[in-house]
Amino acid sequence: MPSSRRDKIRDFIRDNFLFREDLEAIADGDSLLDLGLIDSTGILELVAFLEQDFGLAIADADIVPENLDSIDRIAAFVEVKLATARAA
Repeated sequence: MPSSRRDKIRDFIRDNFLFREDLEAIADGDSLLDLGLIDSTGILELVAFLEQDFGLAIADADIVPENLDSIDRIAAFVEVKLATARAA
């Protein structure tokens, strides 16, 4: 994934969910749910951001921790969705 996409995801999480200044202490693989950074409402905000900024259509069935629980998982999910959209 181009770093600019990952950076946009990281910036969104920092700007909307992080109420402390140590975003760099959070690894890209850390669970946002386990750290208490994001909850169910936050997931909906994240989905809206992904749909708007990356032009994705995210089905309800895609809104699972396997896709959205860490920066790594979000970035991989976005890449797959974009690749699928390009192939269609």
